[in-house]
Amino acid sequence: MSDEELISLSVKELNRMLKGMTRDEVIKLKQRRRTLKNRGYAANCREKRISQKEVLETEKDVLRNEVDRLQRENDIVRMELSALKNRYDALQRFAEANKIHVVTAQPLYLGNSLRERHETPTQSIMPQTHMTQQSAFSQHDFVKYSQAMHHESVIVKSEPRL
Repeated sequence: MSDEELISLSVKELNRMLKGMTRDEVIKLKQRRRTLKNRGYAANCREKRISQKEVLETEKDVLRNEVDRLQRENDIVRMELSALKNRYDALQRFAEANKIHVVTAQPLYLGNSLRERHETPTQSIMPQTHMTQQSAFSQHDFVKYSQAMHHESVIVKSEPRL
């Protein structure tokens, strides 16, 4: 009897076939069948483990790419934040140099923006007084930068500080 036939037999069919054999032959044949079945189970387990490893490797690569993408995105946001801070600082210096009163509101936290409350931010206004040719910014630059910088926490008033 071949190994494949021995493995494919049901227990009932095997027991019928074993009738008439000696006790030693029965034990030897059953042991051989068990060994062959265990080899099959082990081979299936190996294949499953290799397959799972490939799936996990692919998932790991996808997650690594996602982490890299998020890191690049984070770097870009940090650079944008730094640029905005530099613009804000320049506007602060301009306002101080031209005696423009700047009122800063309490910082708004995530989820508490004007857009979510459907409000419109106050427009930044460039005062016509106190402008000189030596100013670091032109009137056009001031309006452009102040509008770009005008987020929910900065309001520029047009009246000079007394």
